[in-house]
Amino acid sequence: MADNHTKAALEDLPPSSKFIYKTLEDAGPMTLKGLTEETMLSSRTARYGLDQLDEADLIDSSPALHDGRQTCYKLNTDSCGAGSDTGSSVLVSPEWVEDRLSEFEQDDPELRLVEADAEYDQGHIPGAIQVDILGDLVDVDGCGVADKRCFEKYVGARGITQESTVVIYSTHHNQYAAYLYWLFKYYRHTDVRLLDGGKQRWTESGYPMTTEEPEITPQEYSAHAPDERIRAYRADIETALAQDVAIVDVRSSPEYHGDITQPPNKDLPEARTAGHIPGTIHITWSEVIDENGQFKDQSTLEQLFRNHGSTPETETIVYCHVGERSSIVWFVLSELLEYQIVSNYDGSWIEWGNLINAPVESDTEES
Repeated sequence: MADNHTKAALEDLPPSSKFIYKTLEDAGPMTLKGLTEETMLSSRTARYGLDQLDEADLIDSSPALHDGRQTCYKLNTDSCGAGSDTGSSVLVSPEWVEDRLSEFEQDDPELRLVEADAEYDQGHIPGAIQVDILGDLVDVDGCGVADKRCFEKYVGARGITQESTVVIYSTHHNQYAAYLYWLFKYYRHTDVRLLDGGKQRWTESGYPMTTEEPEITPQEYSAHAPDERIRAYRADIETALAQDVAIVDVRSSPEYHGDITQPPNKDLPEARTAGHIPGTIHITWSEVIDENGQFKDQSTLEQLFRNHGSTPETETIVYCHVGERSSIVWFVLSELLEYQIVSNYDGSWIEWGNLINAPVESDTEES
């Protein structure tokens, strides 16, 4: 959300500039082509609006990551209201969180720390609030996410506003944290981050834990319209099977090869059918995590996906059993490697594996 200085600067700019600023604030960095498609402004009007924002020092520009011939525009980080003390990375370290424990322990909606699992009562980081992502923000059997009204009511009750800097962590190598991060981004929340290494790294670093729940004042949360570009549905999978779209299955090898119908060591519902969606690339979610529970370095991640034929220019859909493990890989591709088009199929195998006559492949049988 723009600060007072930015609001004053925007007042003197033409409507096209204000519209473009709001679009970049909601959707993140975009090329001119992306802006014209998103705003439906003419190329000439969009260029004029961008020029005015640039002169006001409200945006930055740089060559697009995957096509240096195009220019990528983003908000000037000094004008986005995040403040220099919070930084701009989508990942934060345990040290970063520990330095701000006193701030997290205050009832201040500007900075919220969230544990996104069902193990909160067993001990959590001081000042953290709980969001049980699978228990409270998905529909029956882990399939389907909360609608806009439900999301607004739920996160608002936990003291979060649309301007909050939200830092998320969880158990299980941040599987549930990544799922909640993806859900915040689905509703276009501007400033959301992951604690790299999650709860495991925090405790192994010897930092404090507590069972005391912080006192939180409920807030009003107003979500943006969902960003359907980062969510895939069954129809998208069906279409992708006939197009040049990479579908990445991130489940364990026994799940992928059809030996079991639910994740090992997890209390999740079984699917009717075992196997995988035909033609999928198999990259186990744990391959993006190192022994400390942190994300591997960028060059290692780039090589991993390149070795499997996954490239930044190809549209990519990721899935698992209920969408939480695939959220980790979505985070890597979308946020760390900046793939151009990547979406999470949150229906995942619990939906596809229960469909009648849906194409399925396994080691023992193809259909």
